[in-house]
Amino acid sequence: MRPSRPFLIAIAILVLLHFYIGSRLLPDLALSLPGWIVGVSVLAASCLLMPLGMVTRSMGRQPLADRIAWGGMIMMGLFSSLLVLTLLRDIVLLIVVIFSPTKAATATYVSALLVVVLSATATIVGFVNARRRARIVDVDIPIAHLPAGLQGFSIVQISDVHVGPTIKRGYVDAIVDAANGLDADVIAITGDLVDGTVPQLAADVQPLQRLNARHGVYFVTGNHEYYSGEPAWTRELRRLGLRVLANEHVVVARGEAALVLAGVTDYGAHHFDPQQRSDPAAALAGAPVNAAVRILLAHQPRTAPAAASAGFDLQLSGHTHGGQFWPWNLFVPLQQPFTAGLHRLNRLWVYVSRGTGYWGPPKRFGAPSEITRIRLVAG
Repeated sequence: MRPSRPFLIAIAILVLLHFYIGSRLLPDLALSLPGWIVGVSVLAASCLLMPLGMVTRSMGRQPLADRIAWGGMIMMGLFSSLLVLTLLRDIVLLIVVIFSPTKAATATYVSALLVVVLSATATIVGFVNARRRARIVDVDIPIAHLPAGLQGFSIVQISDVHVGPTIKRGYVDAIVDAANGLDADVIAITGDLVDGTVPQLAADVQPLQRLNARHGVYFVTGNHEYYSGEPAWTRELRRLGLRVLANEHVVVARGEAALVLAGVTDYGAHHFDPQQRSDPAAALAGAPVNAAVRILLAHQPRTAPAAASAGFDLQLSGHTHGGQFWPWNLFVPLQQPFTAGLHRLNRLWVYVSRGTGYWGPPKRFGAPSEITRIRLVAG
């Protein structure tokens, strides 16, 4: 199959960016011949593996595809840090040349070495952070006039696991064990569970069948479910015992108190299926008017204005990964109203998980993964 023009343009840009990094760093590091060979080899491997890693889903030989994806994703994380720090270095060097030209020679070597060391360190530390099991984060949500029967009601939120080429069954097993150990009233998975098709990943997702909570395990779609074949994944998750909430709700009773738990399809679902447009108001339709608390599961934080208008008290979201690693956290506000943590929009509480897994590079730096235990408390 002939490569498309956008793909060729993307490859050309990638090559130019790698050339920019190499030309700005390697000459200034005073390398010997072996050092040059290592430097050029690393950049060449990155330039080759990154695009290959992005298209491995279409490869038939799964073990080989996963190995290539591993290499491509690790290189993507390293390249990202090298590119950003090289750009910052050039800005700093320009300032040094203008205001202190006598220090330019020393600054040139030291700053080039610093870029390489910091990039390698961020990639290694980020890898360790991404691959270890997500930490447990406790969040109390104050709800006005909360009935005694719902005091301490707990929801364990799992989000953005991204089971795929580098996240497999063992990773999911650890998440399930941790979530079950929290003895939750409800377990909620707020989208972007998978990056791949059901035939590719069914065995890796199967541990979710062990999830256990007093009032059930619920799931709402994220954008990556639609990239991966949402209808097939909805059927598979239902087969595993998860309740998929697609613009609908359930009522949870504790004694005489009632809680409405609703879920919507992903904010952009209508681009894939017009019948699946995300609709918080429809999700709440028919809910008991005397329900003490109304909670919405919505993958993207930008559902919040519609959720507030519909009358929800709390929205649980993911999608942002908290930026996953610097400096991408700085760009999240360009698309989403909230990056991570607990926020307030009028009378609506919004909690945004940093995610339980990771997407793309196995790298988390400054945005740790989490399994969140939400508890309702009287406010």
